[in-house]
Amino acid sequence: MQELTKAEEKIMQLLWEVEQAFVKELIEKIEGKKPSYTTVSTIIRILETKKFVGHKAYGNTHHYFPLVSREDYAKFVTRSVLDRYFDGSFKKLVSFFAKKEEIDIEELDDIMKMMEKEENEEDRNDEKTN
Repeated sequence: MQELTKAEEKIMQLLWEVEQAFVKELIEKIEGKKPSYTTVSTIIRILETKKFVGHKAYGNTHHYFPLVSREDYAKFVTRSVLDRYFDGSFKKLVSFFAKKEEIDIEELDDIMKMMEKEENEEDRNDEKTN
């Protein structure tokens, strides 16, 4: 998997939201200045090449749908940011935001509880598979 450009990500966000669409429908969903049909169509073809989008053909038109889930892409991008900027350490990431005062004690406590819950669920899943 590879990271998307801002334009590609914007189209993927729309596709994840609607689950499937024709290019014209995607353009209608874009807020503000609308890009041309050709621009969106080109971005969709690039996304197909990158294996993020698939399509079903209806004559000359194509109905597009995501091949990569929003969750899978979010995991990939998060891991990429952690690796590039925080030596792969979630602790360093959280510490960074805590130092910048962009996260408070309650949020830190919530994060810890979520992590403990997920860790417990993973342990239970591991026990089931063994």
